[in-house]
Amino acid sequence: MSYLTGLGLTAGFCTTIAFIPQVVKTWRTRSAKDLSLAMFVVYLTGILLWLFYGVLLGDIAIMLANAATSVLAGSVLYFKLRYG
Repeated sequence: MSYLTGLGLTAGFCTTIAFIPQVVKTWRTRSAKDLSLAMFVVYLTGILLWLFYGVLLGDIAIMLANAATSVLAGSVLYFKLRYG
């Protein structure tokens, strides 16, 4: 593994796990009233575009980080739509 790939994977890991506390809290409390719907829609769109970009480049770090983050951000968006 190259230094740059390792750096990308480490950065992706950090930004991805940052979503876990929000997902867990929203799931446990069944409340998402303080979360911005617009922010999560725009953020998830950006993450999916980054994922597509990573696929086009064949960059595993970009693909893995954005695939995982899209699942977590999508979960929060789902909770926001379900629990408001």
